[in-house]
Amino acid sequence: MPGNAMSARETWQVVAFVRSLGRVKREPLPGNAARGAQVYESVGCAACHTIRGRGGPVGPDLTDVGTRSSPAYLRRAILDPDSDVPSGFKQVRAVTREGRRITGVLVNEDTFSIQFRDAGGTLSSYFKEEFAELATDRRTTMPSYRARLEPTALDDLVAYLVSLEGTP
Repeated sequence: MPGNAMSARETWQVVAFVRSLGRVKREPLPGNAARGAQVYESVGCAACHTIRGRGGPVGPDLTDVGTRSSPAYLRRAILDPDSDVPSGFKQVRAVTREGRRITGVLVNEDTFSIQFRDAGGTLSSYFKEEFAELATDRRTTMPSYRARLEPTALDDLVAYLVSLEGTP
């Protein structure tokens, strides 16, 4: 801040204030985070999502999802994943001129080319002219867990995800 000299104490007070701006008091949640970690593993979330460097590359990294997302958002994302697809996770469906079908998650796109990652994590880049069909949309490859999780298991999973705040 030009022209405004602060003492070290004042600087740290400003830092503490700025850090406090994004914090909100957590409401008690139904569910058990420890059981939610087991649900996360048992239903295969780690096949697509990464936590602390472990897991699949297809879905968003969840290492600090508890600091970025509300419990209501997480519940909605689990039950109706197409309702709000995070940016950078649009689905790509394409058919090459030779008839090969390709699906994946959009990584980058410009006027002439497109790059996406398949379910195995392989990054591919193509010129758009190589495709007979090409579609990107706001759908996600994540399935809905509405019919797959009992209400208690859903509460546990949400509690676990909320507990993820990015620290090891």
